[in-house]
Amino acid sequence: MKRIGMPASDDTILRHLKRRAKARNAEASVRVVGLDDWAWRKGSTYGTIIVDLERHQVIDLLPDRSAGTTANWLEQHPEVEIISRDRCGSFAQGAREGAPQARQVADRFYILQNLREAIQTQLSRAAGSSMRPLLPATNGDDEREAVISCIPRDKHGGAEHRCLTRMANLRSRQAIFDRVRALCSEGKNIAEIVRQTGLHRRTIAKWIRAEALPHRNAAAPKMTSPRYFEEYLSRRWAEGCVRGRRLFKEIKARGYTGSFSNLERLLAKWRNPKRKVARPAPPALGVQTVDPPPARLISPIVAAALCVKPRGLLTDNQTVKVDALKSEWPEFAAMRRLAMRFRGILRSKNVAKLGAWLKDAHQSGLYAMQGFARTLRRDFDAVRNAIAETWSNGQTEGQINRLKTLKRAMYGRAGPELLRARMLPL
Repeated sequence: MKRIGMPASDDTILRHLKRRAKARNAEASVRVVGLDDWAWRKGSTYGTIIVDLERHQVIDLLPDRSAGTTANWLEQHPEVEIISRDRCGSFAQGAREGAPQARQVADRFYILQNLREAIQTQLSRAAGSSMRPLLPATNGDDEREAVISCIPRDKHGGAEHRCLTRMANLRSRQAIFDRVRALCSEGKNIAEIVRQTGLHRRTIAKWIRAEALPHRNAAAPKMTSPRYFEEYLSRRWAEGCVRGRRLFKEIKARGYTGSFSNLERLLAKWRNPKRKVARPAPPALGVQTVDPPPARLISPIVAAALCVKPRGLLTDNQTVKVDALKSEWPEFAAMRRLAMRFRGILRSKNVAKLGAWLKDAHQSGLYAMQGFARTLRRDFDAVRNAIAETWSNGQTEGQINRLKTLKRAMYGRAGPELLRARMLPL
């Protein structure tokens, strides 16, 4: 500071800057706010940014993203009328508790993103979750009926979906294993197989040595898994305690942090020890769904992105992909029809059609689309306002980009208080 002629220390300058930011925050009055989270340390510590959507200015930064902190801030600003947010449940709860008079508006980008993720979840029944190619079931309805008959029933069909996903994952791994073995029998070396398959050389070396597809090693159980308490549960089961709720309370007292449904899935295997899980037969390599002439395999992520993209925005190559997927997979065609209808509702701002769409999605028989419709019903008011209102969280995302630039420029040495002072307008 002395070199630029400032008769004060750097600590004094920062103290005045923070004091001025606090005074401005106390005087702030806002009608339309945008809420979103930002990562102080990605995957570990998060905060909340609050933006005045009418003045295009940052109002405040909160040190965390909990519902209580958000509610406390909103209680101090009773003039708030509209709250634009993403689909985060903590923001929805904080807005309900701190500003019950305000209208919540869900961000349309995140709604479409949730729709794409739901479609990708449905396609994972036909492909592994690790971007493997789409592989249709070899025995279709017979395999599905075998799976349904050997798994415990639940309210929303989640157990059936998880079982079908695991079987599809196994089917995809088996197909890739057979391809590696075929390339090896043709005299290809490991480097050539790596170039053709994209797998790691250690995986290829292990598969070449194996006679059959090796089973995956199970991860060590954590406190969220009932397998962590399997020894205690098996002992209590042998003593005659077979009530799930009672066992749930006992392991909760021992530190279990998982859900009751996870415990029930483990106990279902003990209640039906003779039940066998249907194993699909390995498919032929010739039934893979491939792209046009370049013959590149289509991953579930790419297929889900194409499913929600309007035909007018598709390239010629993408149009051929979509037509091939629609002809090969009836589920893909049904989901694309629902996705295009939903996009039309968002663009036309016709709230009256939303109820009919939710009903059709629930009756579609598609597990992922039914789950997406349930989440929309739980957040129905915010989704309805997203269709009718013009507000969105776009400029909030822009302010987060500015925040990241400032945070990195400070090399992580400043706390949230100084970062707030730098984000607020002068």
